Formats: sequence, C-alpha cells, structure tokens
Amino acid sequence: MDWICEILEALLMLAIVAVIVFVTVAYVTASEVNLTRANKEKCFLTTAGNTEPFPSLHDPPSIELSVVVPAYNEELRLPVMLNEAMAYLENRERGNAAFTYEVIVVDDGSKDKTTEVALRYTKKYSAEKVRVLTLVKNRGKGGAVRMGTLSSRGRLILMADADGATKFADVEKVEAGLKALNLKKGNLGISCGSRAHLEQEALAQRSFFRNILMRGFHFLVWFLCVRGVRDTQCGFKVFTREAALRTFSSLHVERWAFDVELLFIAQCLKIPIAEVAVNWTEIEGSKLVPFWSWLQMGRDLVFIRLRYLMGAWKLQPPIKNRVLVPACFSTRRRRLRYYDTSLW
Repeated sequence: MDWICEILEALLMLAIVAVIVFVTVAYVTASEVNLTRANKEKCFLTTAGNTEPFPSLHDPPSIELSVVVPAYNEELRLPVMLNEAMAYLENRERGNAAFTYEVIVVDDGSKDKTTEVALRYTKKYSAEKVRVLTLVKNRGKGGAVRMGTLSSRGRLILMADADGATKFADVEKVEAGLKALNLKKGNLGISCGSRAHLEQEALAQRSFFRNILMRGFHFLVWFLCVRGVRDTQCGFKVFTREAALRTFSSLHVERWAFDVELLFIAQCLKIPIAEVAVNWTEIEGSKLVPFWSWLQMGRDLVFIRLRYLMGAWKLQPPIKNRVLVPACFSTRRRRLRYYDTSLW
C-alpha cells in the first residue's frame, strides 16, 4: 500500500507543478490590446480607385447602421451573403428616408480574391455604402471584427458572418432586443442573436463526440466567463456605438473565443445584454476545425479568466486624449489626411 501512496503523492505534486506552470505561462504570455494598423489598413478605396482614410469609432456617428463582416478566404460564400444583405439594406433605406447604412468587409489577410469580390460591391453601391478593409496579415476573426468596428460610422454596429448563416432581415429582431433594454445611462447596450432555441435539433444531428465538446465548451463559458447568455458564439450581434467603444477597446482575444471575452468585458462593465432568437442555417465551408478549434477556445477561456484575475489584462478606460498624425495620402485631393492615434 505504501507504493500506492507514493504514486498518489507524486501525481499530486505533478498536478501542482502543472498548474503553477500553466498559470505562469498564462501571465507571461499575456499580450497587450493590439490596436496598431499598417499604413495600408488605414484607408479604403473609393469607387474611382482613390484612397480615403477610415473614420474613428471615437467620432460621433454619422449614419444609422454599420455592418462589419469579417472574411477570410470567402470569395465563394461572400457574394451570397452580400447579395442578401444589400437587398435588405437597400429596401429598408427606400422605405425609410432616415435609415442610412454602411457595410465594412474586413479581408482578414485572405489568400484568395476576397478583396476583389468585395470591391465589386463598392463599385456597384459606392464607397459610402460598401467599404473594404484589407488586413496585411491574418489577425483572426476577433481581430478582423475589431478593426472593422473601430473604422465604423454607425450609431449601431452589427457584426455579421460572411457565410450568411443567419437570415439578414433578423437584424430587426436583434435591434428590437436592444430597444427593449430601455437604455439610459451612457447608451450602453448589446443585443446577441441566439441559436439556443435550435439546440435540441442540433444535438440530434451532431455526433456524440462533437456534442461532448460543445457541452464542455458551454460549461466552461458559464463557469469561467459569461452567465445569462446561452449562445455566446452566434456571429450576429448589435452594439450601440458607446458599447462597442468600451468593449472593443479592451479586447485581447483575436481568435474564436473573442465573443466570450467581449461579453465578459460587457458584464464586468455592467453593460445590459439582450439575447434574441434568430433564424440560422449551417453553411458548408466553415473555418472552424471541430476538435482543434474547440481545444483552442477552451484554452482561451481559461486564459481569459486567469489573466483578468491576475491583473495581466485590465479593462481599458475610454481614451479622451486624441492626437492627429499623418495617415494616408488622398489621391483625389492630393493632400495628407490625418488619423486619430487614440485607437492604435
């Protein structure tokens, strides 16, 4: 029996050492919020092919709705999504003169013709309505959404996936969820599209192994980070401009688990969150690899909780001091434009 006790003691010591190493790695590898931009990422192309600087999220809103679409190697699926989105947005604009919008397609360092495909819509609808932000290198979905959000003009900001899995007209449902929050102080609010009502059907269709992974992920989300939101991962969320500024300014995670950190930040800041059921259809071509992506997300969830708990990550206060520096050269007006460094 003595040898059994010795083995258990050894295993316990190994477990303690493993925890200490994991916590140390989480602290040492904690990166700062990355808001830097390459020069190419500061401007968009107009219909005439000229370069114009993107605005800043710190600026007052000048339109009603900004739609941010992260896209990585999406030349095949993006047209389907944009056709549906633009048809809805154009029709809504015709029916309501007060409604104005923009779509910002963020090419996340694609290796295909995603940028070229998106620019066709700029030519068709104008750069006032469709702008393309091409990232120099791949940042991850969270990084792409953040860069697009920081470049937006809308009073409301919608993040929508390039696969078109959510019916775009459901944006009105999500907006209604935001209005139901009765926002007052600071106009802070987030409304999340949700697939939770489809859970039983999804459980029946997925394999036992994938269901185990999904259940485990949902438990970690609830236990470590976010409570009260059943579906944190639906890529269809509406933010007030003020809520977007507060949350995206503190966002660290740039890969799949970024939604969880955004909502974790929101709950830490006591920003009201609504959850609204939306129509959703699984589309082929997902970039998420079932086992490795869930493993990565699980690791990120633990890191999110640990890093905030240890103070390696902190919530960023709104930046008030704004310094203007040369940004990009406007070929149309032949003069230097200036950029707000508070978002870098």
